[in-house]
Amino acid sequence: MEADYVIIGAGSAGCAMAYRLAEAGQSVLVIEHGGTDWGPLIQMPAALSYPMNMARYDWGYQSEPEPHLGGRRLACPRGKVIGGSSSINGMVYVRGHAHDYDHWAETGAQGWSYADVLPYFKRMEHWHDGGHGGDPDWRGKDGPLHVTRGPRKNPLYHAFVEAGRQAGYPVTDDYNGQQQEGFGAFEQTVWQGRRWSAANAYLRPALKRANCDLVRGLVERVVIEEGRATGVALAGGQVIRARREVIVAASSINSPKILMLSGIGPAAHLAEHGIAVVADRPGVGGNLQDHLEMYVQFSSRQPITLYKHWNLVSKALIGAQWLFTKTGLGASNNFESCGFIRSKPGVDYPDIQFHFLPLAVRYDGKVAAGGHGFQAHVGPMRSKSRGRVSLRSADPAEVPAIRFNYMSHPDDWDEFRTCLRLTREIFAQAAMAPYVKAELQPGAHLQSDDDLDGAIRDHAESAYHPCGTCRMGRADDRHAVVDPEGRVIGVDGLRVADSSIFPRITNGNLNAPSILVGEKMADHILGRDPLPRDNAAPWVHPDWARAQR
Repeated sequence: MEADYVIIGAGSAGCAMAYRLAEAGQSVLVIEHGGTDWGPLIQMPAALSYPMNMARYDWGYQSEPEPHLGGRRLACPRGKVIGGSSSINGMVYVRGHAHDYDHWAETGAQGWSYADVLPYFKRMEHWHDGGHGGDPDWRGKDGPLHVTRGPRKNPLYHAFVEAGRQAGYPVTDDYNGQQQEGFGAFEQTVWQGRRWSAANAYLRPALKRANCDLVRGLVERVVIEEGRATGVALAGGQVIRARREVIVAASSINSPKILMLSGIGPAAHLAEHGIAVVADRPGVGGNLQDHLEMYVQFSSRQPITLYKHWNLVSKALIGAQWLFTKTGLGASNNFESCGFIRSKPGVDYPDIQFHFLPLAVRYDGKVAAGGHGFQAHVGPMRSKSRGRVSLRSADPAEVPAIRFNYMSHPDDWDEFRTCLRLTREIFAQAAMAPYVKAELQPGAHLQSDDDLDGAIRDHAESAYHPCGTCRMGRADDRHAVVDPEGRVIGVDGLRVADSSIFPRITNGNLNAPSILVGEKMADHILGRDPLPRDNAAPWVHPDWARAQR
């Protein structure tokens, strides 16, 4: 088997690239180890806690024991299914802040400033405001990726936003438009009641073309001959040839693993495992970043939360309604209000994000508060901690070692405590008074720095946003892995295009920026001029240097 382009991974970026390359007339083969996304557990938005905890759809990765979190091992779900993590995620759609991308460009990713990427966000989106306002001039109208807003029928969604306003923060009509900072409606990749994953948006249309195909298999390594990638070796001995390029889009965990198994990575680490060094790139696997968060939970005075549906009969009725009509509570991820704020004066754009949920429950769906409750997920957006993905052995079937090194930087503790205290202040506003009964987590009795540090150590969870392990930068940057066009430095015919190339984590959930990478890299691969820059100026708080809100 052979094609012009062989893409490893049918995830967010891989699906987008397959679509654009096939649309341009190139022959494309996409290799995916996981299987189909057919069935209600993936396609029903409200069922999101199921696929991310099922071995059938998830690689099931865990971190190594985290030394600053009491030795806990944290879950690190990654999609093992067509659509990748876009088929098992929470479907939250956040572009990130304009200054995230300007920072990328300033640190060596030339051509990735906000003015450069905004046209690609517009190209990929089919945005539906649902009659709830927004910034239409900043949004895309006819892209493959449908972006919608939840119905926000529960009064708690509006109370949370009003509480933010009462606390002195702005309200924003569209955090993905001109103004991210503030409280408002959350957006989701849901369309006509279904999860609108990268598989639904991009891969299925691409596979309808004669020049695009999907291959099942576990990638063992990239085949490199005389310094050039020429194909991909699969378990079982099959080799798929690439006439032009191999593109690794296997996630921030599996992409560095595949590069290292192929001889691209830190030379000493490869030598430990008997792997011949093709390119000594010490940055492969390094620069690992994530968002860490806590669920700040409250019991409710009123029986209006989703807890009333936390029983088999109600879940069955919601499932049946969704199955036959694609409507009702099953047709939303139920994250329908949010907030982005700055932690202190002198921070020029938001570094704290809130996901509001009218239920007190964990992501894994296993622990619901014993009664009616609600929660905000909160955590710092730009932690200074860095970790690494490394090999355990040269066996492609063995899971890599994932060391996030969470909370290893002292600033993280100050920032996280600030998050918790600012969250409590928001829930103490008059708008929440009819609903707040008592604080469940971390617990109102925990007030001192030491108390809060203990709660963070015991209860902080990953937001499942790993990135950065094949960092993009200048070709002469020793620790960069790929150049600004995704080309692996030191190897011809090989690119990486997924969240692993992020120089620094973006502000918010990572699915939208991951798809962006696939969209923009497709133009680089095709040798096309990038889309014309869009110099629209984002809103920045006029007194950010002196005021926190």
